[in-house]
Amino acid sequence: MPFAQASLTPLIQTNAFNFWHYRTTDSRATVATSGYFAPAAALLRAGDLVLLQASDALALLPIRSNAALGIGVTLDGGIGPLKFTRTAAARFAFRQTARAVVRSLVLAPLAAGLSVGASLPVSARVVGPVSQVVFSLRDATGAVIPPMRVVAVNGGMASAALPAPPVGGGYRIRVEDLADPNLCSISPSFSVSSDFRLLLSESATALMTEAGSALRL
Repeated sequence: MPFAQASLTPLIQTNAFNFWHYRTTDSRATVATSGYFAPAAALLRAGDLVLLQASDALALLPIRSNAALGIGVTLDGGIGPLKFTRTAAARFAFRQTARAVVRSLVLAPLAAGLSVGASLPVSARVVGPVSQVVFSLRDATGAVIPPMRVVAVNGGMASAALPAPPVGGGYRIRVEDLADPNLCSISPSFSVSSDFRLLLSESATALMTEAGSALRL
């Protein structure tokens, strides 16, 4: 609302100084705007003081020339200055539930007396969630000797047959999980020998080689 002359009351009046009281429903900021006390410019002199009772503050304000208000002092504030309080709190948590799952591959012992040209039967016992395994034959350096066999696990077992490698030693069988090659089992090293099969003649009086030559006793 605009300045109200009736609300301006002198408290102390002297020839050199006047002390005024002004009560209003306006805010302190509204009263402090330029020209608010212009209608009372004839009464207010530079150096006077005004005790302001505004809607949001009690203040002591000096009068400057042309009835302009100085900064003054706020004696009491019904509404304090605007403040921003910023608080940030971030919480992060997770819970993981885990249970142990046992998985293992165990190769069965290899047949004894392996010779060139024979079939090499291999099998493994499988424990845990493994659906397919890979059987492979490795030489003494660890290199794969083709072919490799991919076999489905059935009833906790997996079996396959590999062709016997050339005559030599240091061979090994490896079985691994098709989905996780880190789960594996490797057999002890073994050797492959020449085929020394002999045939017995019909007369049962001599031992014959495959080539048909008789062996002398």
